[in-house]
Amino acid sequence: MNLQNKKVVIFGGSSGIGFATARAALNQGATVLVSSSRQDKVTAAVAELGAGADGQVADLTDAASVSQLFADIGSFDHLVYTAGDSLQLDELARTDMSVARKAFDLRVFGAIAAVQAAAPNIRHGGSIVLTSGIASVRPQKGWTVVASICGAMEGFMRALAVELAPIRVNIVSPGFVRTPLWSNVPESEREAMYRQAGAGLPVGRVGEADDIAQTYIHLMNNAYATGQVIVIDGGGVLV
Repeated sequence: MNLQNKKVVIFGGSSGIGFATARAALNQGATVLVSSSRQDKVTAAVAELGAGADGQVADLTDAASVSQLFADIGSFDHLVYTAGDSLQLDELARTDMSVARKAFDLRVFGAIAAVQAAAPNIRHGGSIVLTSGIASVRPQKGWTVVASICGAMEGFMRALAVELAPIRVNIVSPGFVRTPLWSNVPESEREAMYRQAGAGLPVGRVGEADDIAQTYIHLMNNAYATGQVIVIDGGGVLV
């Protein structure tokens, strides 16, 4: 139980990869605080996670809201950032700039605000684990905004690893994962998409949130890991 008596704060922890990471951290003996912009989602997540879990609402596009959250929390050990809305994929010519800016506000500027407010509260030996995606190295047609966000997050992580040392800073880069981020795709199309994508991967299936969560746990526990992009994609960048 390597996270025994550690406190982990997870933005985006009410669903998907963030929720799976919260559950995995609890199983290692941590106490966990999950945060989302919606009270109903936070309440439901805390109830499902059970003992050792707490939650707090914060608007990641509002720096004052994020600062208040960390003022309330006080000292803790690990920050995990998995927050993000449903993926918006389209060719650049048809991209709505307001939608693109909203995506950057949450996934990039939200992360910057969270780290800025959180860093003074992270205890010695603690870490920050951010999230990107394999779009940064293997983009497909229509992924311009997503690939740009992933690339920005990886550059941000490397700079933080130098600037915030000895706080360790790393990033998880997932491939195709079955999560609520794809909820904007109709269910029948979504399942067909999972089957088709999984059949093309060396592991023969798309990822599950629990698969990815184990990588966040590894990076929190490994005291020698910093400045690293860890790809967990079922071999997707190879094919």
